[in-house]
Amino acid sequence: MSKGEAVMSAADTPLLILNAPLVATRLGYPDLSGLDLLELYAFMHPARFVVPTPKGLANALGLDAPVDDADVPRLLQEAAGALLDVCDSPDWSEREGAWTALQSLTRMRWPWASLLNPRVARPERAERWLFTRLPEWEESPELPQPRQVTLERDEVLQRLAQLTGSEAEQRPTQQAYAAEAAAAFAPRQSSGRPHVLLAQAGTGIGKTLGYLAPASLWSSLSGGTTWVSTYTKALQRQLRKESRRAWPDRRADGTQPVVVRKGRENYLCLLNLEDALQGGFAGRAAILAHLVARWAAYTQDGDMIGGDLPGWLGTLFRQRGITALTDRRGECVYAGCPHYRKCFIERSARASAGADLVIGNHALVMINAARGRDHAGRPTRIVFDEGHHVFDAADSTFAAALTGTEAIELRRWVIGPEKASRGRRRGLSARLADVASYDEAGARAIEAARAAAEALPGDGWMQRLTEGEPSGPIEELLAAVRATVYARDESGGQEAGYGLETEAAGLEGAFAEVTEAAREALGDLRQPLVRLGLRLEALLEDAPDWLDGQGRARIEGARQSLGWRIDLLLAWESMLGRLNGPADPEFVDWLALDRSEAREYDVGVHRHWLDPMKPFASVVLEPAHGVVMTSATLRDGENWDKAIARSGTGHIDVAPRLSEHLSPFDYAAQAEVLIVNDIPRGDIPALAGAYARLIESAGGGVLGLFTAIRRLRAVYGRIADRLARAGLPLYAQHVDPMDTGTLVDIFRDDPAASLLGTDALRDGVDVPGESLRLVIMEQVPWPRPTILHRARRLAGGGSAYDDSLIRAKLAQAFGRLIRSRGDRGHFVVLSSAFPSRLLSAFPPGTPVLRISLEEALQRVAWNGSEESRRRESAPYPAGESFGRPPV
Repeated sequence: MSKGEAVMSAADTPLLILNAPLVATRLGYPDLSGLDLLELYAFMHPARFVVPTPKGLANALGLDAPVDDADVPRLLQEAAGALLDVCDSPDWSEREGAWTALQSLTRMRWPWASLLNPRVARPERAERWLFTRLPEWEESPELPQPRQVTLERDEVLQRLAQLTGSEAEQRPTQQAYAAEAAAAFAPRQSSGRPHVLLAQAGTGIGKTLGYLAPASLWSSLSGGTTWVSTYTKALQRQLRKESRRAWPDRRADGTQPVVVRKGRENYLCLLNLEDALQGGFAGRAAILAHLVARWAAYTQDGDMIGGDLPGWLGTLFRQRGITALTDRRGECVYAGCPHYRKCFIERSARASAGADLVIGNHALVMINAARGRDHAGRPTRIVFDEGHHVFDAADSTFAAALTGTEAIELRRWVIGPEKASRGRRRGLSARLADVASYDEAGARAIEAARAAAEALPGDGWMQRLTEGEPSGPIEELLAAVRATVYARDESGGQEAGYGLETEAAGLEGAFAEVTEAAREALGDLRQPLVRLGLRLEALLEDAPDWLDGQGRARIEGARQSLGWRIDLLLAWESMLGRLNGPADPEFVDWLALDRSEAREYDVGVHRHWLDPMKPFASVVLEPAHGVVMTSATLRDGENWDKAIARSGTGHIDVAPRLSEHLSPFDYAAQAEVLIVNDIPRGDIPALAGAYARLIESAGGGVLGLFTAIRRLRAVYGRIADRLARAGLPLYAQHVDPMDTGTLVDIFRDDPAASLLGTDALRDGVDVPGESLRLVIMEQVPWPRPTILHRARRLAGGGSAYDDSLIRAKLAQAFGRLIRSRGDRGHFVVLSSAFPSRLLSAFPPGTPVLRISLEEALQRVAWNGSEESRRRESAPYPAGESFGRPPV
């Protein structure tokens, strides 16, 4: 039927739906509602994985997958019946809590409630409240320092053989890699000079087990902890799975040998959840809160972003409810929280203190090393997987930004929200009320901080800026920044929908005056916070009788939060102080106005290190004993200079060991690079037509990579319906209401599907086999000409610096195509002017052809033919090449 007929049907009749927000987006009918099977699945199986497609649902429930689109209605009805039948099953492992949750959902008129009520029997005994069912974490003694051990090569290779299995193929490159990685675990010879290995490891050598072998051996012999750091959540999930080969899920004493650590903003905050369940959420968001509560009782670790909470759950409710349930504003009251002993964040931090392996991310490792206050201590043995992203992570971690958004968050932390909030004790005076009543100097410091925080932006600050009525010294600074950016804008209004920026140089006297006033206001806030920190320290040293263990923990948590915010204020003051003086060659400063589709949402002053590896070397490398940085794209071609410079070792005078391990794949036989030279740049209709025809020729299995969201949306809008009619589903970031992880899961599960995306899909995505047969880049990924990029380009060698960045992006994108020995595919760049100097980004021996679109279609179609698919299912002798039609 047509879209119009579908909308009429949906408006008149209650429907069974799978993923209502996605269907609503496709129909252009945002008011679509009905019985969404994903909501029912989330209630019945709160922490179980399912791909949110008809095929995925069928697989999860053990039903026959639909043969075609016409067979989907049958599947939806059978799936609904199967899920409802679970209520009668004695094997329903998630029964506890279901009846109680259902009563609340019934009052909220959840569509499934009327069907579930007759089936979910009232338990004979009252069900326990969620917050009484969650286990409590336990304090553990501080661990001794690890023993000093040296790993022998034979021992490492023996451990590697245990991990890969006795029947696994012996891979000399993997063995060499593991032996090289083991050297980073040797005892350090002098303070501040760690062992550093830079290991270029091509796709397919098995580098994960390659470094887990020496890491697991070292932890068993020394009793120490290894941190493995990633850039993407997808690799974290893969690492957790691979680590089970070396460690069990639980030790005999019940502790975890492997712990996944993420930032606080990834975990469910139990106090936020309690607020939501008690009326803090309304409408559909309240239903989401009860489904999250169901999940909280069965989750492994409380990770809401990339953990076992279905990635599609939040988007079903078309609200930001998931993020509202995490600790994104740093408002944690630590031991002052009634759920502190059950807190997922605290449990994870404490578990990592005694773990053999901690799987973290680059930003967390850097922050943990910088603060050194974590329960797990400062990491001394670190493996940076996806090492090509360490520079970018350091760039973000060690940067400073005084923006309206950051400033209002600080105000809320000190004063509390301007609107009344249920349940949560917010603001310094509320969180430290007992301290204020006991310690007069502490009370004065709190009150002084509250008064000084009034100078920070409050609610409605952006509207006041646009209306020319800023309030307070910080808002006046932001207004001056906004006016300066607009005054210096040379785009002629051509970039109306996007952000603007200008150098923080040549600023006039009036700007200097508001800058100085803002700096003084920040200093007025910092000083009472410093005094309060000293009072809290004194209170801990000479504790009163009423201060119990829980109170001490709460005050210690407040000291940590204070320290972080004092450091933030110092960074802001330093940045503003330098705006009116000579430029510091180590930093790049600029003013920026952030906009999205013509809507202004933030404005401020930014400072980045010209070389962020300098603070990284001081904070992370120097205290460490051994560091491995590994990736398939560390080097620039055959040149190690870039990799060495971006390792930070030059700042601590350490010469890293260099190691290269080539991919075992026969790229000459498995892949082709096709540079299509007849698509005019900037011609959206031609670009969309090329994408549609290439996807049709390949029969799906296409990953399309874009350098601009605007072009992605334009292409998607022109071709999605056309491909759907051909039975080739198309999904897209920034269009479909789903998180990136869910989109990749759907793409991986359906060989006929294609996926369009931006940088997040360029690396960290592992889709081996038939589901990914063709990668298309819409153009050469030229660097965005920002002020920061211009400064680094000037310092890094001009166009050669640009070329190295482009080659890295091309190499990472190409790495998505061939993930196993059986993979075959094409890498297409739709660029009429692809410089030859960039071709070294592709593996040696990979065929590269500059051809027309028509020729590319023939080659892609041949690889997607039935004959080719039959051959792909058979083993390939080494060196076998494509059978190719004449062109």
